[in-house]
Amino acid sequence: MVPPPVIQTYPLSSYSFKEKETKIGKDSSVEDRLARMKLNYMQEGTRIIVEGILLIQEHNFPHVLLFEIEDTFYKLPGGKLKPGEPEIEGLRRKLSSKLAATSSSLHPDWQIGECVGMWWQPNFEDVMYPYCPTHITKPKECKKLFVVHMPERGNFAVPKNVNLLAVPLFELHSNRQKYGTIASAIPLQLSRFTFNYNNPQNILP
Repeated sequence: MVPPPVIQTYPLSSYSFKEKETKIGKDSSVEDRLARMKLNYMQEGTRIIVEGILLIQEHNFPHVLLFEIEDTFYKLPGGKLKPGEPEIEGLRRKLSSKLAATSSSLHPDWQIGECVGMWWQPNFEDVMYPYCPTHITKPKECKKLFVVHMPERGNFAVPKNVNLLAVPLFELHSNRQKYGTIASAIPLQLSRFTFNYNNPQNILP
């Protein structure tokens, strides 16, 4: 029997989180986002999004780091790839943009693991599926979720206009109404992993 893959987790207190400059969103509404998607699709084709699942532990239970935007919307850190950009390189760039200090010398050495989920947007609608329907030959967006292995300790910076939450897997599970389709499916996507709960000495206060 092949042993399950392992994710090492560390306490939230092992990390420091500071504020950095506000990130201005490109869209003020779902309609604006879909209009921008249409324009981008005409220029570049299928939009590729990469996002990271960053896990920490509290009370010896895994928690996922999620951005809370305007108290109503939750998303994983990540974003759109540039045309031709490799997925891993692009995800590292996006994680640094979302979670690292401004100085490039302070950017973490992001350790990107395997892709654990793919979601497809067949049309210009705000609906995604964990498969691409067979009759769709030109999907409008593909979103890929990667496990990001957290270091034992680290320093991060979060834009002032968003909250970074540590949400336990049991709260995410099937809680589509609050967290959305993609985030609520993360516990299922991680169910084949084993979690190791590490408690290093001299953790950050």
